Amino acid sequence: MESFQLANESSPLSLTPNFILPEHKRPHLSEVKYLDSIPIIDLSYCDGNNPSSLEVIHKISKACEEFGFFQIVNHGVPDQVCTKMMKAITNFFELAPEEREHLSSTDNTKNVRLFNYYLQVDGGEKVKLWSECFAHPWYPIDDIIQLLPEKIGTQYREAFTEYAKEVGSLVRRLLSLISIGLGLEEDCLLKKLGEQPRQRAQSNFYPPCPDPELTMGLNEHTDLNALTVLLQSEVSGLQVNKDGKWISIPCIPNAFVINLADQIEVLSNGRYKSVLHRAVTNNVQPRISMAMFYGPNPETIIGPIHELIDEEHPPKYRNYHFSKFLEEFFNQEGTRRIVKEVFELPC
Repeated sequence: MESFQLANESSPLSLTPNFILPEHKRPHLSEVKYLDSIPIIDLSYCDGNNPSSLEVIHKISKACEEFGFFQIVNHGVPDQVCTKMMKAITNFFELAPEEREHLSSTDNTKNVRLFNYYLQVDGGEKVKLWSECFAHPWYPIDDIIQLLPEKIGTQYREAFTEYAKEVGSLVRRLLSLISIGLGLEEDCLLKKLGEQPRQRAQSNFYPPCPDPELTMGLNEHTDLNALTVLLQSEVSGLQVNKDGKWISIPCIPNAFVINLADQIEVLSNGRYKSVLHRAVTNNVQPRISMAMFYGPNPETIIGPIHELIDEEHPPKYRNYHFSKFLEEFFNQEGTRRIVKEVFELPC
């Protein structure tokens, strides 16, 4: 792909002033650590008949406490399912801009939409970020397909239907392991997140950028949901903040990056962390990723789990309907969102 045109733009992407961040908002890539990284956990050792299962649970628990991120390999999702999904995403973003344009929207309430992130800087100016994103629910897939151009609709439906089924099973397995790591019943987190969970998918496309030091693919943030399962192409760009320093996440073919999100931090009473992360660009080749977000439905009440509260660990957050969390999240659009902190209890 020699050039890329955003669906809501009239000309190919170029590094114009409306994409250039102020100095203090730039990625400062020379300061990023590439040797240290998040844990890589092999799930093939984790099953009911394997004595190594407890060791895997311990590794997951430690990763949740120290990083809020980890990668998993041998996770049971077939390689061909992942490859097929990434191909369908690539084909979507290779559509001509006029074929994607009807999906473009700034309306957060739209279930299916194509959009761009922006950052509101000093003086209220909006700086666009160097990416395009396509978001929709996991289900029902037919509602999504009817909005896509016919020539990719069938391919995308087949790829995503199979992919969503596999990732759904993986999410339930991960929530079980994370629950056990907290010393809870294995179905505790699944029950706390409630029935009819809010399941969203978002594919992200980051075109090559002439000067990656001047802009960002995705600004630093924490995820608002409970758990994120990310599949990324073999091009680095995801970075996690650890102890105030940015760490680059290496690309492992068909591995998943697992990201604990805000609702898990609240439910665990702060024991497990939802940490800042971001996506940077490069000047060589495009990068794509598919994030699968799993969270509570808006009417679910979220708060620290009772079994994780005692005299030494008083509640750090108040209870709230998840709809209030979503409302606060969207109110902070364009900023470095600080959402879960709004629901913290005074020390």
